[in-house]
Formats: sequence, C-alpha cells, structure tokens
Amino acid sequence: MNATERLKTQFEQALVTAFGSELAGTDPMLVPASNPKFGDYQSNIALALAKRLGQPPRAIAEQIIQHLDIPECQLPTVAGPGFINLALKPSYLETQLVAMQADFRLGVPLTKRPKRVVVDFSSPNIAKEMHVGHLRSTIIGDCLARILEFQGHDVLRLNHLGDWGTQFGMLIAYLREAHPEALTTSNALDLGDLVTLYRQAKQRFDQDETFQETARREVVKLQMGEPTTYQAWQLLCEQSRREFQRIYDLLEIHLVERGESFYNPLLPAVVEELERSGLLVEDQGAKCVFLEGFTNRQGEPQPLIIQKTDGGYNYATTDLAALRYRIQQDQADWIIYITDAGQANHFAQVFQVAQRARWIPDQVRVIHVSFGLVLGEGGRKLKTRSGDTIRLQELLDEAIARARADLETRLQEEGREETEQFKEHVAHVVGIGAVKYADLSQNRTSNYVFSYDKMLALQGNTAPYMIYAYVRVQGISRKGQINFEQLAQQTQIHLQKDVELVLAKHLLQLSEVLDQVATELLPNRLCQYLFELSQKFNQFYDRCPVLTVPEPLQTSRLALCDLTARTLKLGLSLLGIEVLDRM
Repeated sequence: MNATERLKTQFEQALVTAFGSELAGTDPMLVPASNPKFGDYQSNIALALAKRLGQPPRAIAEQIIQHLDIPECQLPTVAGPGFINLALKPSYLETQLVAMQADFRLGVPLTKRPKRVVVDFSSPNIAKEMHVGHLRSTIIGDCLARILEFQGHDVLRLNHLGDWGTQFGMLIAYLREAHPEALTTSNALDLGDLVTLYRQAKQRFDQDETFQETARREVVKLQMGEPTTYQAWQLLCEQSRREFQRIYDLLEIHLVERGESFYNPLLPAVVEELERSGLLVEDQGAKCVFLEGFTNRQGEPQPLIIQKTDGGYNYATTDLAALRYRIQQDQADWIIYITDAGQANHFAQVFQVAQRARWIPDQVRVIHVSFGLVLGEGGRKLKTRSGDTIRLQELLDEAIARARADLETRLQEEGREETEQFKEHVAHVVGIGAVKYADLSQNRTSNYVFSYDKMLALQGNTAPYMIYAYVRVQGISRKGQINFEQLAQQTQIHLQKDVELVLAKHLLQLSEVLDQVATELLPNRLCQYLFELSQKFNQFYDRCPVLTVPEPLQTSRLALCDLTARTLKLGLSLLGIEVLDRM
C-alpha cells in the first residue's frame, strides 16, 4: 500500500468515527495539493458532505481532523470554507528515503496479484519493410511490457506477424515469372526489392484477371502445403524476419513471433463454434455475425464477415482464433493489443463477437491500446520527399548520425578527445533514446510531430536532458571518489532545505506513478515524472553544495544524488532507454 492509499484508509476511518458507519466506504476525495503552501495533500470532502450532514463544511472538517491520527503527517489544518490540508513530516520522508536507498527495487513492491498478460505489439507484414508507422506500436508495447514485468506480472510479448493470406499467392505467382531464383534461394533479393516487386504484383493482380486466377491457385497450394509453394513462402518469411531483427536489435526489443499462419489451422473451429452458438448467419453466401451498435450506410446492422463466399477467411477470423488461443492455451488474464487508432472499430467488433460467444471469461480483461499518427514538421503524415512512407531503419540511422554530429560539435567546443568507441556508444544511446522518448513522452492517443532537433536537445522534456541529469551524479561520484554502493549501507538522510524536501517527496512517488501507468497504460505519465525529477534534481544541485559541506550533511546529499540517479536509470530502463556515465 503506497502513501496515498494509506492516508485514504486513515481518512475513511476518521469519517466513520466522526459521523457513523453509514459513511463507511466514502471516498475521502484526498488528492495531492495544488499548491505547496497548502501542504502535500488536500481534501474537500467536508464541502461534499455539507448538504448530506446538514452542517457547515468547516464544522465538518474540524470534526474530521479531531479523529485523524496520521503518524506520517504534521497536525492537519482546515483552510477556507473547509479544505483539509495535510503535510508530511520531514522525519517520515527521511525514514522512507533510507528504506528506498537500501532497496534494489527503490521501494516499488511486487504485485500481490500477478497476472498472465499477453501484449500484442509491433506486428509488421512479411515482404514489406518496417516503416515509421510500426515505430509507435513497437516502442509503446515494449515499454508497457517492461513495466508490467517489473511489477511482477508474467508477460508474453507477442509479434502477430502478417505472414499469411492472398498477398503471398500474388507475390509468389509474380516471382515465378520475374525472379524464380528468389523462390528457391535464400537472399536472392533484398527486402527493398521484394517491396517493389510486391507493388508490381499488386498492380498486375488488380488489372489482369488471368494473373488473379494464377495467384489464387498459389494461395490454395500454400494452404494445402504444396512443397515448392510452401518452401517459397518460408524463404520470403525468413528474409523479412532477418530484416526485422536488425531493427529489433537496434531498439533492444524482445518478442515471441506468432504470426497469422500460426492460427490458420484453428480457423474452421472458429466458424464451427460460432455456428453452434447461434451467432453465425449466412448472408449473400458469406458467413457473418451481425453486430450490435454498428450499422451500415442504410442504418441496418453491420455484418462482420467470418468466412467469405469462396470459403476464405478474414482478418477478423484470425483475430478471433488468436483471442481464443490466448485465453484457452496461454491462460491469459489480460490481453493488450497495441495498434493505431484506425483499428479501434475492428477490435471493438472482434471483442463483441467473442463476448457474445462467451469466449471471454468474466475475470479476463481484453483491451485495445490505440495511438495516433507520427506527423512531419508541417503537421502532415511523415513521408519522404518522393511521398513514400519513411523506412524505420533509415529514421533510426538518421537519429544516430545526428546524435553523433551533435557530440562531435560539443567535443570540439570543449577541446575534448574521446575514442571512436566512446563516440559510437554515446551516439547510439542518445539517438535511439531520443527517438523512443520523443514518442513515449506524448499522450499515445494523440498525433505528434517528429522533430530530430527537438528530441535531441539537451534542454526540455527530452531523453538527452534525463541522461545528462544522470551523468551529473556520476560526475559527482568521480570528482569526490564516492562509492555509492558503500554509501547505501551507512546512509542517514537529513532534509533541511525546501529544495531537498521537494526532491525527496518526488522520489517517493515512483511506486504510485508506475501503478498509474500500469492501470492507464499511458507511458507519458512516467516520462513526465522523470522530467520533473530531473528538474527538481537540477534545482537541488544548483542550490545545495554536495562535496563541500561537512558531515553528516554531505552523506545525506550524496544519498539524494544517488537515489535520483538510480530512479532515473530504472525509469529510463522501463522506457527502454539506456543511461551513460559520461556524454
């Protein structure tokens, strides 16, 4: 139980003691104070209860505080018409910080109710290059998986690759004519060439009925496992996987691949189960489920096609099979799908069908985590000058190159000499960290404008600013020859100045912030916490000498520095971002 939850419990007990058991379970409306002069927490419950209790709010507030026994806080006060203000005792903060310092998890407890969580993210398509559109799903999914894992949940990170369907029959049929060697030899073509050939195949498919029939025959061969077609499909998949893995390695992303092809054998059972449940209706030769709350242009119930007139299946069929498998075989308690907001309706429809078929038990939570677009400087979709979608590999390489150029400029200005290895490492950490942080620091439901200059800036809410705050602490360690690990064993903390108290209170909010992110699935909450931590630390650093003050104050301030660095390192690692000792 974190500090806020403890205070709320004590508040609820005071309400019952003061006014009787009928107020048991009443929300005390306790929130962080909007202004530090009012303390740390504020409640306006007295104003909310005035009509019900028939008393002036201030009188109610006075009665409540008479029954409030909160050892962590100074004596509660009543302000204005009846606001109750609470301020944490410095001695309480000092004790909590010492405990945090001694804990390798920095006071963040493991969850008491670990869940089996499936996080479905990234999900590129075979024979297509990963582009900037895959960036958000990959980064957001990895961050949420890291946080849930740190809390003690059992997380299965799934990459639902687009590796099955009509497009493969189309591509294989085209390659048999244009580049037959690509269907029998590994790496006969680059992935970029495959993408170009795929476009040509699609154009041919749309215009040539004879080619359409040839492509459909290849699909049937693939579905039946005909050896040459199946081998060709495997080669295409392997080639794409290698290209994807380069990006995943660059971003330090770990996934379990389970593509659409994995669920292909399970699709007939989906149809059978929906028929048995009475949900499936035949409409113009297709098997559908008519949806509640979704209508077509004529205002009639909209069907979700489960099996097409030709016997083929849709994405919805595959997603229903995947959902059933994750619940029945993976034993998931919570399934999180991370895709762009444009797929919101699709998932709402799939979830509705699964609910009505009673495939989702009451205790299982299924949620679509949506996100907005990555835009260019002009507020338009981020594309190359020729109008193509930007390849993700190129975007990441550019970020590293720009980080390297910024570093070279700084080193020249400072007259510093560094090794090539140092420059490469710093450029990689800063470049990749900047891209990730720029994305995660936005509310994921919004679009955001991609700007290398802003994301690589050493000032503002950026990864370099966070990393630099961490580097400052390492500089203190080097300058004072301080071993922070030994320091943790003998720490006593004394909070004397306001900036120390402000920093201490912020450090102790880490656990609550992670709980909030895990509940709301909004990584920007953690980014904002880390940004404010860096700001508060820099204010402390500027106003409170560390190495030039006598003991025990020196050790106390060193402990605050160490706790800040460890919190930044942990928080950034949960965002998938590394730190540096020097930069």
